[in-house]
Amino acid sequence: MSLDPSFPSDLEIAGTAKVKPIMEIALDVGLEESEVIPYGDTKAKIHLDALKRIGSNPKGKYVDVTAVTPTPLGEGKTTTTIGLVQGLGALGHRSIACVRQPSMGPTFGIKGGAAGGGYSQVVPMDEFNLHLTGDIHAITVAHNLVAAAIDARWYHEGRLTDASLAELGLKRLSIDPYKINWRRVVDVNDRALRNIVVGLGGSADGRPRESGYDITATSELMAILALVDGADHASALKNLRDRCGRVVVASAKDGTPITLEDLDVAGAVAVLMRETLHPNLMQTLEGQAVFVHAGPFANIAHGNSSILADRMALHLGDYVVTESGFGADMGMEKFFDIKCRVSGLKPDCVVMVATVRALKTHGGGPKVVAGRPLDPVYTKENLPLLRAGMVNLKSHIATALSFGVPVVVAINRFPTDSQHELDLIKEIALAAGAMAAVTANHHAQGGEGARDLAEAVVEACDQPSNFNYLYPLEQPIKTKIDTIAKEVYGAADVEYSLRAERQIADFEKAGFGHLPISMAKTHLSISHDPTLKGAPKDFTIPVREVRAAIGAGFIYPLLGEIRTMPGLGTKPAYMQVDIDEEGNVVGLS
Repeated sequence: MSLDPSFPSDLEIAGTAKVKPIMEIALDVGLEESEVIPYGDTKAKIHLDALKRIGSNPKGKYVDVTAVTPTPLGEGKTTTTIGLVQGLGALGHRSIACVRQPSMGPTFGIKGGAAGGGYSQVVPMDEFNLHLTGDIHAITVAHNLVAAAIDARWYHEGRLTDASLAELGLKRLSIDPYKINWRRVVDVNDRALRNIVVGLGGSADGRPRESGYDITATSELMAILALVDGADHASALKNLRDRCGRVVVASAKDGTPITLEDLDVAGAVAVLMRETLHPNLMQTLEGQAVFVHAGPFANIAHGNSSILADRMALHLGDYVVTESGFGADMGMEKFFDIKCRVSGLKPDCVVMVATVRALKTHGGGPKVVAGRPLDPVYTKENLPLLRAGMVNLKSHIATALSFGVPVVVAINRFPTDSQHELDLIKEIALAAGAMAAVTANHHAQGGEGARDLAEAVVEACDQPSNFNYLYPLEQPIKTKIDTIAKEVYGAADVEYSLRAERQIADFEKAGFGHLPISMAKTHLSISHDPTLKGAPKDFTIPVREVRAAIGAGFIYPLLGEIRTMPGLGTKPAYMQVDIDEEGNVVGLS
């Protein structure tokens, strides 16, 4: 990472990149021209039927990049993912990255884009961070069609008799307006839409009820896209259609769950999403293939890119490097217990990204706020503060090792980090059980800056992996929640509200007790409380509500308040974005 004001911006670096034709990237990894669906010269979709031809190829090594508990600025997981793929390429390996498609909400908010940074990026970064091939738009339309279908059915049932409905081939669903759990979505940060009233106006404008908007990345349809599996397009499409039919959007007045199948909209949703199943292909600055597919948030959903992209990449590459959202307590745990469980794929190595900055926050450093200057404590050597924060790294290493997978710690270096600080992280990481701890400078040097990291990952992948899940699916829902809370988060106990108790009982009665758990909580602490830094112990986790994403296939308990629609800050990133005199995008980060 460079703080030098003369160091070019991410967009400037991306703008000077020699981007290869996407067909060349596809052919280089073993795809055939007929399997490539170009979207211009720089990006494409890869038809899932390619799996029928390449599915018999041996699988490459499977690497998951995770991190310590991050600051609001992020600690460079995507940059490390791309840098590692470039580093593996520098060693002569066919390496492929699999990452999520970024939401435009954060892109135009404070965080900026998610293409990586410096000389470890996905390019063209403006196309990556914006519309790409339209998958998010397709999911937005599909999701909002469901919302419209719910309100339309409720409206028409209010004016028609049972006999009139029967003449149309419909049965009365008796939707309870107070138990509709499907809101509308848009891919923009907009706090004014968190709580709205729909159906205002006259009687012809619908029936009024309270509702709201979420950001598209939180849609269950996005989680479904990430978890669909299949051996070709037809089987994946069938899996998509089945999952859409199972989605529960409301309850009837007698408590009966109402699904997309009940609304007769599941088929239309699958049709709107059918082209999204084909993974998107882009490239790194150094010409390695990057699959960009799906984008569920990790603090609400499971926070990983698609199974389909990973499966395709594993049959094409020697090493496939994917990334899990936020820290190891969140995206990595869900990668193992949800994504790998659905796919049956087994990881060979975990790369744990750590920064001096993040670990100092966990040692008691001042609060880090996006958009504000860092306190000098983060840019000057402070070994006692860093040592105090190492408990966070040790906790995450222990969590990763509990799944039976070797761990390599990647220290994402900043120019202000001292050698003593870097050495301290290495020393404690190795003592905590990491197989290697390597300083990486891929932001400034690209693949060459990640060569040592790549060598460590190759060695780790050659070690035996004794991969296991954290819990068996057959356990009761509360037992699975307690296991995650105590073994991953360090909680002493879990406290359930009466509402949560009733919901768990209802889910188990309905036959959903076998589903895995996707905890919805803050990403700024291993615990449920964002103010608890380091590795908290002896606390009680409150479960205030438990919801079910039946189509996606997981139960998600809510720990504390979770925002599903972000807001814009005082000076959002969009204020810097424009088009120059030559028609180029400027100001995107």
